[in-house]
Amino acid sequence: MDHQIKNTMKNNNSSSVSIENHPWKKKPTTLLLFLSLLSISLLLLRLSQDKIILITTTKTTATTGTDHQRSHKSSEDDTCLGRYIYIHNLPSRFNLEIIKDCKSITRPKDKISMCKYLDNSGFGPLIGGKSSDYSPSWYATNQFMLEVIFHEKMKSYECLTRNSSLASAIYVPYYAGLDFRRHLRRRNVAARDAAGKELVKWLKKQPQWKDMSGKNHFLVTGRISRDFRRNSGSRSAWGTNFMLLSESLNLTFLSIERSLTSHNEFAIPYPTYFHPTSTPEILQWQEKIRLTNRTVLFSFAGAQRPSRNQNGVVRTEVIKQCKSSSKTCRFLDCDVNANSCDDPISLMKLFESSTFCLQPPGDSLTRKSVFDSILAGCIPVFFNQGSAYKQYLWHIPKNSSKYSVYITVKELRTGGKNKIEEILRGIPNERVVGMRENVIRLIPKIVYAKPNRNKPDGEILEDSFDVAVKGVLERIEGIRRNEFKTD
Repeated sequence: MDHQIKNTMKNNNSSSVSIENHPWKKKPTTLLLFLSLLSISLLLLRLSQDKIILITTTKTTATTGTDHQRSHKSSEDDTCLGRYIYIHNLPSRFNLEIIKDCKSITRPKDKISMCKYLDNSGFGPLIGGKSSDYSPSWYATNQFMLEVIFHEKMKSYECLTRNSSLASAIYVPYYAGLDFRRHLRRRNVAARDAAGKELVKWLKKQPQWKDMSGKNHFLVTGRISRDFRRNSGSRSAWGTNFMLLSESLNLTFLSIERSLTSHNEFAIPYPTYFHPTSTPEILQWQEKIRLTNRTVLFSFAGAQRPSRNQNGVVRTEVIKQCKSSSKTCRFLDCDVNANSCDDPISLMKLFESSTFCLQPPGDSLTRKSVFDSILAGCIPVFFNQGSAYKQYLWHIPKNSSKYSVYITVKELRTGGKNKIEEILRGIPNERVVGMRENVIRLIPKIVYAKPNRNKPDGEILEDSFDVAVKGVLERIEGIRRNEFKTD
């Protein structure tokens, strides 16, 4: 700009010099004024054109950029390509109204109101104090709060989009498990089934459903699969028929325990008590339990179960053998010490002091205790393939012997009263050390970090949520390739 002005001034000077021999030289002031005004007018015209170009460019940039969609970027620059997720804005009766009426999801035998467990984005009340090992990222988390926890984390997911046409997957934030808990004891199955039927009816009316008939939709439940698989012909049996609805067969379900015969259901970890804020916090906890002194060979925390089925028989035998190995096994009887079993710190201290943690089936094949013991660096001991190996396919390694011990029911029942102790004592120490290290490495993938976790170094360890979302996206992309191919 200065250069243009200088050139203009130079030209003006040249003109004033050449005028001296011109017939108009008698009126130099008028001529100079005319030429100066002409030069200034041309300069202003040039500046105004530059400004118009600048405004036009800015406006174009502003209109091409969209919230969380990055549509102005090329495919090479868009790190969210193939990872975009759209969240259905469901009517509040399917989520917010359920937790607002939290007293209705509290059962008479619950020692703490479910309303309390809704604190801190579904993590529950903080545990420990300023001097405790379990602060500030440790919470008394209820195992049935996964739906709320997952929804809160999804709200902070880095690749959300408000344009469903860009989405690779559609998330349905229906709190199916908590809704079922409200109607748990109702004999009227129509009342139990009503919300699920209303949901699929609502979904089918949405434009997002039409593209893939719902096969790009996924939903999280904080209960086991059996709670939603009541046979439609049964008018009094346990649970609802939500997962058996024809529309539900197109959905992808994430549950704390899946049906082993289901094609559209995947198990993800029960929520533990630890919800770290950052990667350094996870690494610090891993180092702590790596150095923990373990004074107990094996332990079990649980209550007796009726021996009407194989699961009950196995648990009875596990308790019997733990008691008979009293010098090497510690049994936390939840029938007698219910308060200790409900206390996260008591449980974690037990698991941290143990080399092996027994995980027999209970009311169902899986247990929250599996993930609490892994968090404590305790090697899990399983008695049923369906307790973990056939469940958490996205979150735990296929080579189960690297991080766990498996004892068959036949070995347990015919091997003598101290068979468990005999097997565990027979594992070489170097192998035990290796197994524990592999258990500790699993921790990031089985915890649900805080939704607003820090990323100071730009890199984070994948948590349970990240692994689950990745699994969903890969599954839906596979369906899209195989069933919705385009020529």
